[in-house]
Amino acid sequence: MKLYKAALREFKRGALGYSIAGIIGQSCLGSVAAMAILMNGNSPSEMFQVFLVTIFCMFFNGAVLAQLKPKSRFNLLVLSVVVSLIFITVNLW
Repeated sequence: MKLYKAALREFKRGALGYSIAGIIGQSCLGSVAAMAILMNGNSPSEMFQVFLVTIFCMFFNGAVLAQLKPKSRFNLLVLSVVVSLIFITVNLW
């Protein structure tokens, strides 16, 4: 929790720059997750996984475009990264 609060405080301090970097980083990570998922085939279960990764990445992108509060943007960024990492781990394992 201490790490979360420190990261949130830093994100708030440079919200615009971190949001831009977040869009680039989580979009790249989401692309890697989609590639890892599609390496296993393209059945309906894989397509659903790609859908989830895409939706969570777009939630963050939409939050930045909608100029939501920095805490909301940060939470969506963390959620997007965690979801992408979970799908990468599951599909490459």
